[in-house]
Amino acid sequence: MADEPLVLGIETSCDETGVGVVRGTTLLADAIASSVDEHARFGGVVPEVASRAHLEAMVPTIDRALKEAGVSARDLDGIAVTAGPGLAGALLVGVSAAKAYAYALGKPLYGVNHLASHICVDQLEHGALPEPTMALLVSGGHSSLLLSTDITSDVRPMGATIDDAAGEAFDKIARVLNLGFPGGPVIDRYAKEGDPTAIAFPRGLTGPRDPAYDFSFSGLKTAVARWIEAKRAAGEDVPVRDVAASFQEAVVDVLTRKAVRACKDQGVDHLMIGGGVAANSRLRVLAQERCEAVGIRLRVPRPKLCTDNGAMVAALGAEMVARGRAASDWDLSADSSLPVTDPHVPGHSHDHGHGHDHVHEVSKENLYS
Repeated sequence: MADEPLVLGIETSCDETGVGVVRGTTLLADAIASSVDEHARFGGVVPEVASRAHLEAMVPTIDRALKEAGVSARDLDGIAVTAGPGLAGALLVGVSAAKAYAYALGKPLYGVNHLASHICVDQLEHGALPEPTMALLVSGGHSSLLLSTDITSDVRPMGATIDDAAGEAFDKIARVLNLGFPGGPVIDRYAKEGDPTAIAFPRGLTGPRDPAYDFSFSGLKTAVARWIEAKRAAGEDVPVRDVAASFQEAVVDVLTRKAVRACKDQGVDHLMIGGGVAANSRLRVLAQERCEAVGIRLRVPRPKLCTDNGAMVAALGAEMVARGRAASDWDLSADSSLPVTDPHVPGHSHDHGHGHDHVHEVSKENLYS
């Protein structure tokens, strides 16, 4: 076990300061500082508030993760950080911190992709990812279908949301129903007591001529909001639980239907579901039913690993080290729209055959102690 890479991962793409420590595919620590309460009064994430919160939380969260893992920063084989996609200012805090620690410790730096990390985190729960794996990633910022043949170098987009991500739709409907922010967990809770067949809400992009793997939730969001408004205008009570259940069913029906179809079309027998919305209880149940019906193996990490966290970044970093992927250069920058086709951002010097590892440009003297 000792020869498995020990990597610290930093995640700051949105409002969660996540720091994880992973040895190979074993999770040693997963420390999180969330600024969600600071955003709740605005009904959404405020980038400037998130960036400042990351700045304040960074060093204490790293210290906590190292302590929880029972390792010293000196023992690390590398430092991984989300380089994108995400909120530019928030990403910048994480990237700057990762550079500072990597430089001070004389360790290689790996700028990795947020979406690829969401896929890779499943290795911490269910062991090595099968290749190929189909991944359905659903969160506040993304609804994507991705085909991964090598999580460190080959992730292909099959389909994506053309408007609102699923998580955004949950937030917006929760707001219309006056249930607060964030919307995912609270709608899931109310839906458990409602009737998912009570109201026939539309299923976006499911017609014969529609793109097979793309998603659209803005029409559904509008339809639900109008239905609620009409009830209120007529002076009737809004059946909150039935609305929550029917809305949730419309979302998870489309997500699971398209994911299973993509697996069958591409001949892939494994489906992994990740991202914040993967914590949704109904999505898990329906995906399991539909996968079992056609002989597809479903892999879903536990809810805590589905939402943004540092463990997923560390998991992908450890895989980069294990597979001998090139480290990133010191001029690594945060890229708010980093494409998923770039699971990580390698250094330029490696591309031009200079053959020198950037770590050795740094004095091996431990600046961190």
